[in-house]
Amino acid sequence: MISTPVTRFLTGITTTGTPHLGNYVGAVRPAVQSSLRPDVKSYYFLADYHSLIKCDDPVRIQRSTLEIAATWLASGLDPERVTFYRQSDIPEIPELTWMLTCVTGKGLLNRAHAYKASVDKNTESGQEPDDGVTAGLFMYPVLMAADILMFKANKVPVGRDQIQHIEMARDMASSFNHLYGKDLLVLPEAEVDEQVALLPGLDGRKMSKSYDNTIPLFVPQAEMKKRILSIVTDSRAPGEPKDTEGSALFQIYQAFATPEETTAFAQAFADGIAWGEAKQVLFERIDREIAPMRERYAELIANPAEVERILLAGAEKARAEAAPYTRELRAAVGLRSLAAMQDATAASADKAADKASAPPVFKQYREKDGRFYFKMTAANGDLLLQSKGYDNPREAAAAIAALKTQGPGALEAMRPQLEDHPQSMLETIRNALDVLLTLQE
Repeated sequence: MISTPVTRFLTGITTTGTPHLGNYVGAVRPAVQSSLRPDVKSYYFLADYHSLIKCDDPVRIQRSTLEIAATWLASGLDPERVTFYRQSDIPEIPELTWMLTCVTGKGLLNRAHAYKASVDKNTESGQEPDDGVTAGLFMYPVLMAADILMFKANKVPVGRDQIQHIEMARDMASSFNHLYGKDLLVLPEAEVDEQVALLPGLDGRKMSKSYDNTIPLFVPQAEMKKRILSIVTDSRAPGEPKDTEGSALFQIYQAFATPEETTAFAQAFADGIAWGEAKQVLFERIDREIAPMRERYAELIANPAEVERILLAGAEKARAEAAPYTRELRAAVGLRSLAAMQDATAASADKAADKASAPPVFKQYREKDGRFYFKMTAANGDLLLQSKGYDNPREAAAAIAALKTQGPGALEAMRPQLEDHPQSMLETIRNALDVLLTLQE
């Protein structure tokens, strides 16, 4: 009998708010469906450490933890089939966070979108660049990397705006592996499902707590209907044809309906359905899917002790993997018994010699500004060179090729396209490029 290869998927939701329809369609529903696949091993967690970065209300965090856990369970997540846990119940995660912190360059974290956005906002308003920026916000990508790497996740479902965090996790894992062992940490990949709907909110913008335009997932039936009736539409009267393109009402319906139902609804738009009637159709279609789950959700909310029991059982299952893995990582970095110290010292000397002759690594990537960059890192993950932005990927690739084939000789001509680096690093950079040239001879 041939066994089916298993892929590890990991998904987390920050515990700062009440789940809404957008969360359900974009994350919860597809994740529950994915968990039923025989070739997938699923990890789902409540990211309550992450919540401390953006919320200082302990009651809100606790309530949100209950609401999100109940949402997963009411939506069909089977805790016996998956590993379902609360982040703060896994002490190995902050321990791995610290290990990763010690191999992660500050330059990498400087480029994180959330941090850069805060700095840019402060600069535009004439404030100090880091005004109001906590170390938690700055270190957020490292904690996220630890979440992913602790359970050897192969795939992490994310939206396009989160791809950078997965790339950063890969960078951190690569740096760690260069230093301590090539197979210690699994390099994850972003899983972007272009078919997953991004729901508009009541005002037509993306459904988000930040815009206060959400439709909470498990509000009472009457409240949900009231919210749907408040969706902004245009002034076209009954009988006038209506556009599906750009219609928040139609997009939300499409996220819940079958292809046949969607086609029929589009025809109703073309035939001039009244907005009030269209909203009633939308309400009935959503309620048909949500109503059976609403009762289970209410039961769980009324019994937080049961939710706690499920989360602690999940934490026990998660720690059965995390604890021995952390012991392996601790030993790799030198946090180990002194009994085998002599052997370890000899092995460390051999490893250092290997690293001294290891070539640097180039990585080309695209930033949020649409421009193309590259960086050169040492075998231990230290950043040696960082480029400025290029208009197209061919220019960045040509610059990398020049450094690889011409070595130190290409540095001076390329200086305008490179970020400034300390003069003290110049010799290290030249030596790294010399190693590359030697390998090509």
